[in-house]
Amino acid sequence: MSTAFTFPGQGSQSVGMGKELADAFAEARAVFDEVDDALGQQLSVLMFEGPADELTLTANAQPALMAVSMAAMRALEAGGFSLNEKAAFVAGHSLGEYSALAAAGALTVGDTARLLRIRGNAMQDAVPVGKGAMAAIIGLEQDAVEAICSACAADGVCQIANDNGGGQLVISGAKESVEEAAALASEKGAKRALLLSVSAPFHSALMQPAAEAMRAALDEVNLISPVVPLVANVLAQPVTQPQEIKDLLVRQVTGQVRWRETVSWFAENGVTEAVEVGAGKVLTGLARRIDRSISGRAINTPQDIENYLQG
Repeated sequence: MSTAFTFPGQGSQSVGMGKELADAFAEARAVFDEVDDALGQQLSVLMFEGPADELTLTANAQPALMAVSMAAMRALEAGGFSLNEKAAFVAGHSLGEYSALAAAGALTVGDTARLLRIRGNAMQDAVPVGKGAMAAIIGLEQDAVEAICSACAADGVCQIANDNGGGQLVISGAKESVEEAAALASEKGAKRALLLSVSAPFHSALMQPAAEAMRAALDEVNLISPVVPLVANVLAQPVTQPQEIKDLLVRQVTGQVRWRETVSWFAENGVTEAVEVGAGKVLTGLARRIDRSISGRAINTPQDIENYLQG
């Protein structure tokens, strides 16, 4: 019996996130100050007060979500919590992988914020606006969606970006190909095939320029071994070696977030509880759908922190 700590990805952001933590814990305020200083921007003001459309911009949402996760982690640690005593593994959904590494001591908060700002800008700039798309496919299994993507990739990139489990997959690529695949998925019996309101085709081969930008950025950063293994998005396997982690973070930009397989790996390797730290409760819901042997809980408010520390 063991615990995995998980960290949310883009889409979990909302105006006001982190404000309760900042009000309740000096350690949380210190994280927001560190992120603001690292970026040369009052990102915390944007997080607490909005506007929502500016917070949702990829270059802002990514470091902001990491900041909330790390604020909660620092508040837990102030209460005597130790990750390497309580957790066997960490994992994060897409940008949450950076939060997981910061939580596990592999990256500093400042370096993580700067990397995510670079990542957000590079992913946004990799493809001209309107040329890429993403769609959620609900109710088909991975093999069926892979076949649909292959059938629609003749004229442009079309691939699975996220396997979130519970019959929920997200596809990404060239706009026309993704639209064709969504229509074909409906014909093949998908319960829903919904084009997503996103600014770029994340986790697709079209993100290769962003992958190269991240390779260069990660080469400049000191990343050490995490205190507990990271179950990496693109492998759904644990890793601890710094250079391998860097290489996988580069691959992650164009590769599939294998979240269903990650949670299944947890279950197969003795994890009985998944603790989601940061904004929202998306990963907690996914864990329940993927494997009911894993109990889920989310930590993102002062009350959540108090309850967790009291056991």
